[in-house]
Amino acid sequence: MPATPSRWTELSVSERRVALEVLVHGPLARTELAQRLELSTPSLTRLTKPLIDTGVLHEVDDPTDPAARNGGRPLQPLDVDPGLDHFVGIKLTGTRAFAALTDLRAEIVHAADLPVEDHRPEAVVELLARLVAQVSEGRPDACVCAVGVGLGGIVREDVRVGRAPFLGWRDVDLGVLLRERLGLPVVLANDLDALMEAEHWFGAGRDVSDFVALTIGAAVGCGLVVHDRLVHGRDSGLGLLGHFALDPLGPACPDGHRGCANALLSMDAIQTQAALASGRALTYDEVLDLAEAADPIADQIVGNAARAFGVLIADVVNIAQPQRVVLTGEGIRLAEVGWDRLVASIREHRNPEASDVDLLLVKDDPTLWARGAAAVAIQRTVLATLP
Repeated sequence: MPATPSRWTELSVSERRVALEVLVHGPLARTELAQRLELSTPSLTRLTKPLIDTGVLHEVDDPTDPAARNGGRPLQPLDVDPGLDHFVGIKLTGTRAFAALTDLRAEIVHAADLPVEDHRPEAVVELLARLVAQVSEGRPDACVCAVGVGLGGIVREDVRVGRAPFLGWRDVDLGVLLRERLGLPVVLANDLDALMEAEHWFGAGRDVSDFVALTIGAAVGCGLVVHDRLVHGRDSGLGLLGHFALDPLGPACPDGHRGCANALLSMDAIQTQAALASGRALTYDEVLDLAEAADPIADQIVGNAARAFGVLIADVVNIAQPQRVVLTGEGIRLAEVGWDRLVASIREHRNPEASDVDLLLVKDDPTLWARGAAAVAIQRTVLATLP
């Protein structure tokens, strides 16, 4: 598959700065854009003219503009054409790979998924190549500029899997192998980091500079954006918050940490607690269904977990002081069912004079994580930092 260069790659630093502001926050009137970038009107005009000439930016109508409604000269804000470039994001798990073809604003155009039956790197590369072809097939106008892959584990230099336990991998150059197979730029990211970038630029964190995301699934995850930058360190991908101690008398996680977040809140932990208490095997959703139906055993398990989740949220907020907390993940239904107890627990573990926590629950979907991987590919392309 031949690479399709993005027009963004030819922009100067100043032009890129203007176009990026419109991509993330637009459409924007020229006056607002100039104010945001602290530019004079002549300087903005000089920078936007080539962007309009090449199609990176274009003028759009603003139906709320009073001048346009009264027959005057409309403001005609500037916006990007989201269909100018396309990207493929892939969420890779140990059992299935989910792909999404997106536009320049990470809106999903088409999605597909395939089972992962062979964990050998060369087999995974072929599977991912099939997925990229599948979501792009029959769309001649959707030329792909880059591919992003998100996975649970440690990623090095945006191209190498340092550690992926669900695949049994260590030090696998997946990005290089897939780039050679596709003939396209490929960037790898930890799946939670990728989700954070998508929410930061195009989703739940778009209008704030500081926010945190907490996820519940096979484990408990946490991502943090501070001053419009994702907090990322050498231990990102290890799931460290999952071992945050919440109850010294609680059950132990598989790593032996008693009463940690993973031991109390993960989907497996909820199922295990329910099986021990009821004497029968139950799926995660069955436990939550029973709790909603006021089953005393399930209600106690879910209530205890919701309160523990509230403690975790309160502690994270007390430390990081974000403007917003996003809750998501495969098992986030726990927060829905136990919402009242979760909120009460947050309040109990916050200073009475502290501000209310802005909680936003985002329904989980595998394509949400694939979109995250696409967002990373978008970022690297428009910022000209592709590996």
